[in-house]
Amino acid sequence: MRDTQTKRPSSIGAPQLAFAASALGLTFGAPAWAEDAAERLTERLDPLERYQASFEQQILDGSGERLQSARGEMWLSRPGMLRWEVEAPYSQTVVSDGEDVYMYDPDLEQVTVQEMDDRVTHTPALLLSGSSNDLTESYEVFYEQDGGEDVFTLVPISADTLFEELSMVFEGETLTELWMMDSTGQRTAITFSNITLNGEIASDMFDFEIPEGTDVIREEL
Repeated sequence: MRDTQTKRPSSIGAPQLAFAASALGLTFGAPAWAEDAAERLTERLDPLERYQASFEQQILDGSGERLQSARGEMWLSRPGMLRWEVEAPYSQTVVSDGEDVYMYDPDLEQVTVQEMDDRVTHTPALLLSGSSNDLTESYEVFYEQDGGEDVFTLVPISADTLFEELSMVFEGETLTELWMMDSTGQRTAITFSNITLNGEIASDMFDFEIPEGTDVIREEL
């Protein structure tokens, strides 16, 4: 597990990465450039059909101070199916059934519904549920080894995304962490545990029935 107070997503350019690493006394494997890195990432993601895990999420400011934390469970079935349940410190559920995304806040008794399109699927959790080819066409991909971990850093080609860069961390063939950084330098770190790869997931896990009495907000894209 990474130390969320000191680690951060990789630098975008290999020269800057090498300089920063040497300044900090760190050693990394040689970075792979975009084409080779994209092929490596596709090889990791293509066999991933279903994924189930517990998660811990932390939001950090630019200096590494923790602003917020949460934990919960997630289920993913590719393509396009996701259930993301935050259990603490508050309850919140995000469900994608492949056509619409439902964001439910039981405390507010409110659900927001969005049709899936490129902007919605470029949110970090839903990125995992999409096609590997779409992913590598929409992002520049960089690869490096950090100790025993393989780190893939994705930099959006389009400016119409919610983050400046996203890092996927694998131990062997298993995705164990996601790191995101936005334009303000704020970072989100998600660590996965109790991971099940390609196990059975009931199809109704990705159905969402709007509770009676809930306010529904439909966002037009």
